[in-house]
Amino acid sequence: MTKEEQADLYFLHLVEEGYAPQIDKDGDVVFKYEGGTWFLQIDERDPEFFRLVFPNFWSIESDDERERVERAALKATADTKVAKVFPVREDTWASVEMFVSPPEGFRPVFRRCLAAVGAAVAAFRREMTSADAD
Repeated sequence: MTKEEQADLYFLHLVEEGYAPQIDKDGDVVFKYEGGTWFLQIDERDPEFFRLVFPNFWSIESDDERERVERAALKATADTKVAKVFPVREDTWASVEMFVSPPEGFRPVFRRCLAAVGAAVAAFRREMTSADAD
């Protein structure tokens, strides 16, 4: 499957689900969900690799905050099935990463993937908020 075919697969699924996706300059499929910008990353070398990303949902303002972000990300990742939370430069991202075979296999679990990322982000935010209160 080419990168374009994989992008088309994701794009058409998102349209069927009621989203208004776009293809970005990297060839990834971008869409809005619950007030945020998300994307489905394409790996043309591995079409069975599925990666749903919610980038830049928490800015990191200082070295102290980076330490708190790292602790909260580890906890959110450990407490949430499939989802990961991690710092990227001065921001925080969340994702679901898994192998699906065939590549169309993401379809029946797509909404669950969205929910898993949402749960991880909520767990991360709770941890950061409770850290603020300490």
